[in-house]
Amino acid sequence: MRADILGMPKLAPWRGWSRPFAPGLLLCLAACDGGVLTTLGPEHMTPLSPAAAHWQTPQPQAVIAHGGNPARLTRWWAQFDDPELNRFLTSAQRESASVAEARTRIEEARTGMVGAIAAGLPNLNTQADIVRAENTFGGPVFEWTRYQVGLQSNWEVDLFGGIARQREAALRQLEARSGAWHDARVAVAVEVANAYLGYRHCKAMMQIAEADAASRQASSRLVDIAGQAGFRAPSDVALANASANDGQDILIRQNGVCERAIKGLVALTGLGEGEVRHRLTAHAERTARLPSPPPFRISGIPAVVLMQRPDVAAAERQVAEASAAIGVEEAKRYPKLSLSGNITPTLQSVNGGALYLAHTYQIGPTLSLPIFDAGKRAADVEAARARYDAAASRFRASVRTAVKEVEESLVRLQNAQERLPKASAAVTGYQKSFRATQQLYQIGLGNLIEVESSRRQALIAERTLAELEQERVSAWIALYRAAGGGWNDPVDSPRNDSSLPDEPTQPPEPVVAGRS
Repeated sequence: MRADILGMPKLAPWRGWSRPFAPGLLLCLAACDGGVLTTLGPEHMTPLSPAAAHWQTPQPQAVIAHGGNPARLTRWWAQFDDPELNRFLTSAQRESASVAEARTRIEEARTGMVGAIAAGLPNLNTQADIVRAENTFGGPVFEWTRYQVGLQSNWEVDLFGGIARQREAALRQLEARSGAWHDARVAVAVEVANAYLGYRHCKAMMQIAEADAASRQASSRLVDIAGQAGFRAPSDVALANASANDGQDILIRQNGVCERAIKGLVALTGLGEGEVRHRLTAHAERTARLPSPPPFRISGIPAVVLMQRPDVAAAERQVAEASAAIGVEEAKRYPKLSLSGNITPTLQSVNGGALYLAHTYQIGPTLSLPIFDAGKRAADVEAARARYDAAASRFRASVRTAVKEVEESLVRLQNAQERLPKASAAVTGYQKSFRATQQLYQIGLGNLIEVESSRRQALIAERTLAELEQERVSAWIALYRAAGGGWNDPVDSPRNDSSLPDEPTQPPEPVVAGRS
């Protein structure tokens, strides 16, 4: 580990070799990147990604190119031009238990990082005591008073890089947990956005249900009047009343879905239900309007784009941590050298006499050699290698999952965009058919069964169109998350991450920077 990374000044070559245990040499050895003699364990290399060379699903036509650069997706939510969504996202980030837990894990990893750095530096402890004693020894009283202050120091020289590997493992763990924190934030944002989208979609369906229920009710009244005058058969009157009641049932059921959506937003954001309702209904023109996501295009190759995902990056850092752990266990099989010393000045007084000063000090190296442990250290190395293989397997699985999620999102988006014009045309056609059938019935050239059948087809077409519009927005949100969610690298500048609006909290910055 470089001295400048640790915040230490760079040291000039030490010329006073005749002076034992030169402090400049100690600091240089403590702050070096590896072991004094060698650094055991493999050097980490990112496992080969199982991602294909290019995306299989056609890309959406869009104006923004993502290109594997997460900065292209920052402030994506703000571009929805929906301030209420931004407020809900901010509140959810503040209240999310998963984000808080991920932040706690960063704090724990940061503490581990500090401990790993401290393990490679000398430690210094002090001790002070005052002792007063009286003895007779069968004669006059003998009084003895002692004032003592002691300094003790110990330092393990990292001969084979075990401590350097500990620092490396601690740093990789910190990076992995920072990635997990970003992933938790993105996951919460997506969950809230989908819940908000679900409510807006529900209100759009409510408008359709209200218009349909009003139409059925009006038809029922007209048929009932005509039936009382003898111009309509009782079967038509009964059918019209049943259709009106069915329309009211659909409306009530849809209202219940919207109420449950509000409860879900309350739970996610931690806001009071009154405030949530006010924010959702404050602007009548927005109540049933779906948010409009800004489009983007993933123009980078899969292997580059997927590494922008916080979960994939965290999995790769876990592989690096497991690789460093192999070196930690390997170093335990080799000798250890430690330097220890203490100095203890003592003031003493006998029978109230004058104080006199005594000095005691000792300093020297200690070399420990592992001789026989019944194969425990070798087994620990094999276990570390097995953990590395498992971490590499998890990384490859996370990449495959990421590829699947991106491809599925692209398929959803492409499918919705291709179906929307057809669904819109179908709505227009079914509405024309319904109006024509209704007019024929009103002049006595049709029957009510045909009218209600035509009404049902028009209603199904309208609901299908609304669901496709929701699917399109939901697919953009899913693609946003699958492409990385606009996060920044966990050790570059987490405080500048603006992928979410008005983020209230940020993770603690790592002690050191850099990647293997």
